[in-house]
Amino acid sequence: MIPIKVLGAPTKTAPARPAADISDAAGVALKYLQPGTLNLTALPPLSLYIHFPWCVKKCPYCDFNSHEAKGGPFPETEYLDAVRADLEMALPLIWGRKIYTIFIGGGTPSLMSAAGLDRLLSDVRTLLPLDGDVEITMEANPGTFEAEKFKSYRASGVNRLSIGIQSFNGRHLQALGRIHDDKEARRAVEIAQANFDNFNLDLMYALPSQTLAEAQADLETAMAFQPPHLSLYHLTMEPNTVFAKYPPALPDDDASADMQDLIAQMTAARGYGQYEVSAYAQPGRRARHNLNYWEFGDYLGIGAGAHSKISFPHRVLRQARYKQPKSYMDAVRAGNPVQEEYEIGRDDMGFEFMLNTLRLHAGFDANLFAERTGMGINAIEQQLNAAEARGLLYRDHKTIRPTELGQRFLNDLQQMFLGG
Repeated sequence: MIPIKVLGAPTKTAPARPAADISDAAGVALKYLQPGTLNLTALPPLSLYIHFPWCVKKCPYCDFNSHEAKGGPFPETEYLDAVRADLEMALPLIWGRKIYTIFIGGGTPSLMSAAGLDRLLSDVRTLLPLDGDVEITMEANPGTFEAEKFKSYRASGVNRLSIGIQSFNGRHLQALGRIHDDKEARRAVEIAQANFDNFNLDLMYALPSQTLAEAQADLETAMAFQPPHLSLYHLTMEPNTVFAKYPPALPDDDASADMQDLIAQMTAARGYGQYEVSAYAQPGRRARHNLNYWEFGDYLGIGAGAHSKISFPHRVLRQARYKQPKSYMDAVRAGNPVQEEYEIGRDDMGFEFMLNTLRLHAGFDANLFAERTGMGINAIEQQLNAAEARGLLYRDHKTIRPTELGQRFLNDLQQMFLGG
């Protein structure tokens, strides 16, 4: 285990917020504390998401808020100034609440300098109370791995990596537009192993022209490194991506189903428990940050394009920041980085809750619905009965979970709760 160094002051202090801005933010928070239509008996655990929007190259399948760093280096210091100011302005919405997990996503956060990451986490610690066992995850891509920089990331407080391998096959990496090759993929995992005892490997399957044997080889290679966690995603054609406009030849439905069956067999045989649609973990190594999402917990999202879900005793708020990095930084300077903000209505609450929790293979405690939505379970009783009648859902006095059939037709199951 590498020791955590004591973080000093930020490398550059963000400009102090004007008193008027702080007063305005406090006024907004007071507005959300007013009586409303919901009645939450307790607030959920709170996570922090920090978005880093730049990458070396935009992958043709990617629909995340990522932007190629064209025309030279990205403005790291200016962006970190904006992130700190954004966090300061958001503080009144979460006064007194502890942060249990942090996730630094992108884009490619591992493009950040070691000093930049150290400054970022120092700012977070200065402004927020963190749980003593806080999980701090950082996304990283193999084409950006430098051994010394990752040692520094670990020393600054990152205690979990999520590595975007996608494949160990050079031909498939090229088809996916990745900037790394198969050797760099293996080297990245070795560097992660040397510095972190907790890391995740992202793999994709049903890739262009991929065979069952190639999918098996990818998974065997990944599991040979004994990662504590695996995320195994089916490649999908997302709207507004290059692949959506120019779709490659993908394995058919039967071949894709065979790959899914193979994944289930191989992971189970090696002691990885599937606890969510795409998530597999060794015992005690589930992703706590993602689990908080799936259990309809709260999260504050800061940075370009970041989304938030924040609960109050009588309402649940959603926010979205400006997506373009320059627009985001300009908006922060103007005193309002939030582009969109709304309360989740009672008619949508059941769907939003079930959209997340039904992804969990073991389902959820029936009492969690009232705790996280502020409504009684009877609000979705009709939909629960219909899903149970179709064999998509199992429930008893304690648990509600998708059946094996429900897992297979998860989209259909989730859609049954629209308007509930």
